[in-house]
Amino acid sequence: MRKVLVAWIGKTDLRAPTEGELVGLGPIAQALEGRPFDEVFLLSNYDDQLVQPYLKWLRGRSSARVEVHSEKLSGPTQFGEIYEAAVRGIERALGEQRRATSLALHLSPGTPAMAAVWIILGKTRFPAELIESSRDHGVRTASVPFDLSAEFLPDLLREPDERLREASGGEPPEAPEFADIIHKSRVMDRLIQRARRVAIRSVPVLIEGESGTGKEMLARAIHRASPRRERPFVAVNCGAIPADLVESELFGHEKGAFTGATQQRKGHFEVADGGTLFLDELGELPGPAQVKLLRAVQEGEVVRLGSSKPTAVDVRIVAATNRTLTDEIASGRFREDLFYRLAVAVLRLPPLRERPGDLGLLIDYLLGQVNVEAQAEPGFKEKKLSSGARNLLLSHPWPGNVRELLNTLRRAAIWSDSAAISSEDVREALLPTIPSAKHDVLRRPLGGGLSLPDLLKEVAQHYLGRAMDEAHGNKTKASELVGLPSYQTLSNWLAKYEVNL
Repeated sequence: MRKVLVAWIGKTDLRAPTEGELVGLGPIAQALEGRPFDEVFLLSNYDDQLVQPYLKWLRGRSSARVEVHSEKLSGPTQFGEIYEAAVRGIERALGEQRRATSLALHLSPGTPAMAAVWIILGKTRFPAELIESSRDHGVRTASVPFDLSAEFLPDLLREPDERLREASGGEPPEAPEFADIIHKSRVMDRLIQRARRVAIRSVPVLIEGESGTGKEMLARAIHRASPRRERPFVAVNCGAIPADLVESELFGHEKGAFTGATQQRKGHFEVADGGTLFLDELGELPGPAQVKLLRAVQEGEVVRLGSSKPTAVDVRIVAATNRTLTDEIASGRFREDLFYRLAVAVLRLPPLRERPGDLGLLIDYLLGQVNVEAQAEPGFKEKKLSSGARNLLLSHPWPGNVRELLNTLRRAAIWSDSAAISSEDVREALLPTIPSAKHDVLRRPLGGGLSLPDLLKEVAQHYLGRAMDEAHGNKTKASELVGLPSYQTLSNWLAKYEVNL
């Protein structure tokens, strides 16, 4: 097991080479003398002219490989800057050998703010041994309870910072990364709030939603709002990979593993190491690949085709599907154990027809995008919608959701000769609506598992949920929208049909 020490260089350390009789060896040299370490990664906020003589002295006293990284801070107690620098330092120290590394964080050198950050990181994101050293007591493991009570934290951790107040109040932090998801509906507000909550954690996420609802956009926003934002985001369309190449694409292969494997190749898991792997159309994965995916998620390692040696990977999985995976499990096409591994946080992206008030906003936003795309084309005219064209767009059911809306606006802009897009332009740009047996309540076949109670529940949940969204939670107004006599009756229906608000 590789043993690594990470520490800030402190003033006492820098004084040790010349003032040893007065200050002793300093915390870092004392730790290297008292414990065996293979490598030492030091962070420094000092001028390089002060640090280099110390490094020369330290390397002469220890056989451990010593590496230093300069981290310029605006002040020695700038908690946010220290936290980011500390994360970078630990990531460098762990490298690609994360699972084969025993990590120690030194609390003694540096400022109290630096020690506080090591405690937070060592007890949460990067499990590590916390050590301290002194002339009187030598080197020892620091006993720090995990559930540190707020009154015992240093004052610097209780500064009036809005982000910390929100976290202590249970509210997810504001995340501008979600600003590109245009909406004003209550149902989307709730979804974004949940996505913000889950973004700052590293649990797997499963995004469900119809085709064209923006599942990859949401996945990218979650990645950008996460602590992994500086690491890769790798998007993989599972349905677009030939069945015989799925394992090679996901897990990589060695040279000569199969015909055509002329060189070693990393799979998507290794490329995404430290970051996020987005598995789109997860339900399309063939059975054998599901087995290997389950093992990779469980063990945190992959085995390339043609190799027997596992490679450790640290990847957050965000998966997406337009299928109902519980139905796929029931039919034997998807593994139940894999589903429960990936469905830790489940986010359902609603279709446009369930997002009251969002369609008008999206039409304006996407038309602006179409105009930007066309600016470089010869004879460009900025396009606007006539009132008839807008009404036609607002009344369309949009089975293809946001993707269909964007492509329709692109076609309408091309068909339009003038600056104003007419209703006729829109009508010609619209694709024929394909009848869906799922949503055509009156034309479902009898028998074959048809359940009238389940069908009535589905209809009630749909309309009650829409009414509550459109009424912004006002039960009196919602009861009027669905023709119920009072808000008490509505409350009974909400409870009866298990409508989640």
